[in-house]
Amino acid sequence: MREKTVLITGSTDGIGKQTALDLAALGYNIIVHGRNETRVNKTLDELGRINGKLKLDGFVCDLSSLANVRNLATELKSKYDRIDILINNAGVYMKKRQLSVDGFEITFAVNHLSHFLLTNLLLDLIKKSYDGRIINVSSVAHLNASLEFDNLNGEKYFDAYSAYALSKFANVLFTKELASLLNGSRTKTNSLHPGVISTKLLMEGFNITGDSLKNGAKTSVYLASSENVRNISGEYFVDCGISRSHTLSSNKNLCRDFWNISSEMVGL
Repeated sequence: MREKTVLITGSTDGIGKQTALDLAALGYNIIVHGRNETRVNKTLDELGRINGKLKLDGFVCDLSSLANVRNLATELKSKYDRIDILINNAGVYMKKRQLSVDGFEITFAVNHLSHFLLTNLLLDLIKKSYDGRIINVSSVAHLNASLEFDNLNGEKYFDAYSAYALSKFANVLFTKELASLLNGSRTKTNSLHPGVISTKLLMEGFNITGDSLKNGAKTSVYLASSENVRNISGEYFVDCGISRSHTLSSNKNLCRDFWNISSEMVGL
């Protein structure tokens, strides 16, 4: 296997960390991202114990700030001339409506806008890979989302689950339009539902436990590493197989409109 570098957002705990551990075990170089420097360093230590030959790196960034996302991208571009795989994994579930420093509802800002911006800023690096992959961790909750362009930030009303479902639907719409824009290139993109997994987000948001982190990381690892999906793009995966996504995600005009609105929101 040619040496590959993977950037995973939100990889200091939960599914993201398990994904990092599993890909490290397969020999991938890992770029860890987290909000806390201590936890980033702890994760790097754990990855180093798996394979001392890996090239490991860590970055601290609060994704709720678009300026921070831009700074992260600038740091990465100054250090790397190629990133093979980007796994947009970080996510939050906000029980109460809060606005980011940029004035966006934080669930939407972190789960969608930050990854939309980061991906676009790093796209040139990913395109340099002979097998570039962009993987967006969505959720089955996206199937319950309603898309109202005048309520993306909870302007009219806010419900925690609805906001979360919308942000996960955004991941799918983003993936669909990005796949269309990347058509004909070596870079592919897919989204996924990891399962109902015992994570901090699941406990805080739903007060329940679920399946193991190992199973939660399984589809992300598959999409990052399997030759079977090398030429597949724009699909939504569940349990390592293509699954049905929200009916509106097949509306090309909607995907394009949502991309354009997202671009305006992040200042692209």
